[in-house]
Amino acid sequence: MTIQSITDPLYSDLGDDPDLAEIVEMFVNEMPDRIESMLHCVDQSDWEGLGRIAHQLKGAAGSYGFGQITPFAARLEHDCRNQATDAEVIKAFRELAGVCRRIRGGVPQ
Repeated sequence: MTIQSITDPLYSDLGDDPDLAEIVEMFVNEMPDRIESMLHCVDQSDWEGLGRIAHQLKGAAGSYGFGQITPFAARLEHDCRNQATDAEVIKAFRELAGVCRRIRGGVPQ
């Protein structure tokens, strides 16, 4: 087992499946917009909207082979829906956004 750096790219478990590569790539390409939508919610202190996006991302990430994202999205969703402090929500968002920025299409070289 290797320890993965917090800056290493994350690849989909489905990236080497030719039938799914195109939709995985689409998910990867849409991630900056998802992060931007979450950031907008953070800027507006819209925890309900942020929790909704986190919930959607929690399910979608696993479906596209990025299961590494799921626990971070679940934590953010939980914090948003259970009146965590603003600082806790923002910390959970930053952790999720950091993981999301690491995803890549294709397979590791």
